[in-house]
Amino acid sequence: MGPLLALASAVCYGIVDFTGGILSRRAPYTAVTFLGQLGGLALAVCAALLVAADAVHPSDLLWGALSGAGSALAMTFLNRGLSRGAMSVVVPVSAVTGVALSVLCGVLALGDRPDIWAWVGIVVTVPALWLVSAGSADGTRGAGDGLTASAGVAVQYVALGLAHPAAGLWPVAAGRVAAVLLLLPAVLRYRPPRPPWRLTAQALLVGAGAALALILYLLAAQRQLLAVAVVLASLYPALPVVLGLALLHERITARQTAGLLGAGAATVLLTLG
Repeated sequence: MGPLLALASAVCYGIVDFTGGILSRRAPYTAVTFLGQLGGLALAVCAALLVAADAVHPSDLLWGALSGAGSALAMTFLNRGLSRGAMSVVVPVSAVTGVALSVLCGVLALGDRPDIWAWVGIVVTVPALWLVSAGSADGTRGAGDGLTASAGVAVQYVALGLAHPAAGLWPVAAGRVAAVLLLLPAVLRYRPPRPPWRLTAQALLVGAGAALALILYLLAAQRQLLAVAVVLASLYPALPVVLGLALLHERITARQTAGLLGAGAATVLLTLG
């Protein structure tokens, strides 16, 4: 069940990133991000109340809160990148770098021992990111936001995976609380215009979908090695890239295409590892 749960998380995240990217082009990305975290908080709390938790320790909630801080960082820069850059560039950059950082964290801090395929994937990541970033001006801006988001992705995955299984889904709920609190000052300071009710409801649903993806990832990480759960859940870029090219008619340069192919190969290699 572990791999299936991780892949289900990837599908959820793929849908969330595509729909969140569309919303970020129709409404201020700060408002979309904050509303998304509110929607995620509502779903996470309901899910945590429904799923039995044997023992919830403060350390589990702290790991969840740290994961939520990573989520806030990731979604803020991801939505900003999607609001002005190509979806087929921003999402893969954030994902593949997040995977590489997560694998490195596992090696340096958790004692994971990836095999040769994972190390090759990490090495392939560097030139792939350079090629993606060396495209058009829009692509470059989007790639920069994607790189920043990738740090949040890594923190989100690694911290949540360190919560004890006995805590149930409360670490996810704690993460949504932390994300809302971290994003609230920016919302109060810049006061982005509130999107129309229809877009507001869509943003809330997107956030709920992101929380569901995290829940599926947490359940997957409890059933297999953290590194395996991370790389399988990080296969999500395939869906928004295909949808961006097919439905949004995005255009990318030949150099960016080569970089994206390299990023895809790196993700597969990391999965094999």
